Amino acid sequence: MAGGWARDGAVQDQIDASVDDAVQLARSRLNSGESLAECEECDGVIPEKRRLAIPGIRLCIQCQTKLEQQEVSAGGINRRGSKDSQLR
Repeated sequence: MAGGWARDGAVQDQIDASVDDAVQLARSRLNSGESLAECEECDGVIPEKRRLAIPGIRLCIQCQTKLEQQEVSAGGINRRGSKDSQLR
């Protein structure tokens, strides 16, 4: 049951859309292609075991860790929220 001006099922639609967005984001971050022998950022050697374990890898462990720490999470914002829910 939806409240306010929202139709029935609107909450589930928001949940489904959020999950779809998260899946698309995760898929866009997957590596593809041939792994590099040297890091794109620091030109350091990428170990063979890492290249075999993660196809399409382009960064060494240190540079990948830095990149992941800098990335901002896409969660926490309800972009599809109703006007009523944004006024609360």
